[in-house]
Amino acid sequence: QVQLVESGGGLVQPGGSMTLSCAVSGSSFSIDTMSWYRQGRKQRELVALINSFDSTEYADSVKGRFSISRDTAKNTVYLQMNLLKPEDTAVYFCNVDEAWPGSGDYWGQGTQVTVSS
Repeated sequence: QVQLVESGGGLVQPGGSMTLSCAVSGSSFSIDTMSWYRQGRKQRELVALINSFDSTEYADSVKGRFSISRDTAKNTVYLQMNLLKPEDTAVYFCNVDEAWPGSGDYWGQGTQVTVSS
């Protein structure tokens, strides 16, 4: 059974930094794309993704402030968040897709990030 364990959320002041991590276990296949989504007052939105070639994409709202990375050996993805703003407050979810011939798509339980003074 595939499990995603997220950590690193909490309360941070505006302008501060925080790192989220998501460790994947239990998959019989390699992991292809690893992503972070968030859900605040709006619907769930993609924050950043990184594929198996280490190519990355970011939402416009976080470009230049957030950085996604992965440790393939540890099956772990990270989200480094800098210059945090109150509007970054949300529940952050990790999502991973299995590489072929796998086809699984899995979500973490979510971790709350609150940016407030």
